[in-house]
Parts: sequence; structure tokens; C-alpha cells
Amino acid sequence: MTDRHDDAPIDWKVHGVKVIPGDQLDTNTPQTPGMNRAAAINFARVGAQKIWAGTVHIHPDAKTGAHHHGALESVIYVLKGKARMRWGEHLEYVAEAGPGDFIFVPPYVPHQEINASADETLECVLVRSDNEAVVVNLDIEPVERPQEVRWVDPIHKHG
Repeated sequence: MTDRHDDAPIDWKVHGVKVIPGDQLDTNTPQTPGMNRAAAINFARVGAQKIWAGTVHIHPDAKTGAHHHGALESVIYVLKGKARMRWGEHLEYVAEAGPGDFIFVPPYVPHQEINASADETLECVLVRSDNEAVVVNLDIEPVERPQEVRWVDPIHKHG
């Protein structure tokens, strides 16, 4: 079954599933100071039309510069380490995430990723809602003490 409107057969060997070995990711993608991004899935590598996926590594006790990803939505999955996210016009909000946690970053949100560990690399998987690698680095003067924000599930509220 296909979404195509003609009856031409599809060569699924060429146009089917792609497996990208973890040691063959592409670091030729826009970067933000303080982190290393590597693309696994994008248009150039696999023909992806609607997503970008890759990895992010942040060295111990390091933080990225403030940035946003334009109209793209981003999902970060923490594999190893402890992520501290700051966001807002002056990075005035903060939350932390550990292995197994997901982080959602809406479009245009100024944010900064911080490795909250002094001795362990923060390793994450990153997925974005388009195959463009949009990164807009910002010059923001952050507040000294951000406000901690805890997530509350709007669907499954707890008493």
C-alpha cells in the first residue's frame, strides 16, 4: 500500500528502511558553542521530508550558548547524564532531566542546555519536526537565579 497515485512499483530496497550506524553520524550540521551535534536522519542522508534526528553531547560542567530553532519543535531524550535546561527571554526558567526523561522545546523558545554533572558527559538523542537544521544563536544576558519549573501533566492530573 502506498500514498502514490500511480501504479508504478516501488523499489523498497532503495526507498525503504535505512539503518544508520551510530559511528557514522554527520557532524557537518549547525553547531552551538558548548555542544556537539551529529545528524543521523535528515534529507541529505536518507531523504527525510519531515524530521531531523541525531545526537547531542555536552561535556562535563559545560553549557551551550543561548539559542532557538525557529519554527521547529524539538524533542530531547536523555540517554546518560543530567540535563539542566534554562529557557525564556532571559533564561529565567529552569528544569532538570535525567536518563529516560524527555524534554520538549516549542518553536522559537530561547533556551540553553547545561550539563549538570561535573564529571560525566551528557548524552542525548534529538528529534526535530523538520529536516532543516535550524539553529539561531542568541546573545542573551541571563538572570542570576532562574525559577524552577516542574511539569504537571494536564491530562493525568495527580491529587
